[in-house]
Amino acid sequence: MHQKTICLLGGTGFVGQHLVHKLTQQGYRVRVLTRRRERHRGLIVNPAVTLIETDIHDADALRQQFKGVDIVINLVGILNESGSKGAGFRRAHVELPEKIVEAALATGVRRLLHMSALNADAGEQHSLYLKTKGEGENLVHAAAARGLVVTSFQPSVIFGAGDSFFNRFATLLKLSRPLFPLACPDSRFAPVYVNDVTGAMCRSLDDATGGERLELCGPEVYTLKELVSYTREQLGLCCKIAGLGDGLSRLQARMLGILPGKPFSLDNYYSLQKDSVCTDNALPTLGITPTPIAAVVPGYLANRNSRGHYNTFRRQSRR
Repeated sequence: MHQKTICLLGGTGFVGQHLVHKLTQQGYRVRVLTRRRERHRGLIVNPAVTLIETDIHDADALRQQFKGVDIVINLVGILNESGSKGAGFRRAHVELPEKIVEAALATGVRRLLHMSALNADAGEQHSLYLKTKGEGENLVHAAAARGLVVTSFQPSVIFGAGDSFFNRFATLLKLSRPLFPLACPDSRFAPVYVNDVTGAMCRSLDDATGGERLELCGPEVYTLKELVSYTREQLGLCCKIAGLGDGLSRLQARMLGILPGKPFSLDNYYSLQKDSVCTDNALPTLGITPTPIAAVVPGYLANRNSRGHYNTFRRQSRR
């Protein structure tokens, strides 16, 4: 029986490493493309993984690496760009998917899984992140007319050990005592567990979901302030979380957006103006029961809790 090979772009990131583990457990061989091979020794030791150092933005390199591959998965995405005017977003979210499509078609690959985002919209007027994500998603789906079978995934904020959401706020809360000013506190999310996201992708490797854009959400909806307050409770901190109004939220975005690393940018502010909540969650359809944050988050935040305990957090599911 032919052992299928999957080429994964973005495989060294948070979602990518979880996906690599799951794919190899299911018997696939995985080719992971990366800029710096030696930084990812945890993947190198997996005998079913081939870690290849290459420039994913080089069209010729992509064609070379896609040879002999059955499925391509693109997880590449950035939340902020180092430059301005959207060049970084466009390079990662539009130009790269276009190169992936062309390389796949040139090498006979006919199956592509593509990571997008909730609220991705090519017609978005303000957030370049959401606009370019939407353009890239439309671009890969348009390749269906040329024989490429595409499924895209639109997750809400993804959580799990090593995430950049709860862990990031945990760090910021510890640094911000006694007062934590929070922009856009009423923005709403349905946090989705990374293992549910990767499970959805693994269940979409055949052609059954071809042409679909799958929304992925957890079972509960929270405001941003509720999620940050929950993080504070798990850490046993006493700092006050001060939700900022729209004007101050925008001002904070402008100020933090000029700092190195852009901890919060104006584009992030614009993205938060739209609730990250599913209208049609695909997880149950795929046979996956969405995992609540209370089942997972306390376990990995417990190590950051100086008091050595965490509180339980239960709420009713709501849409």
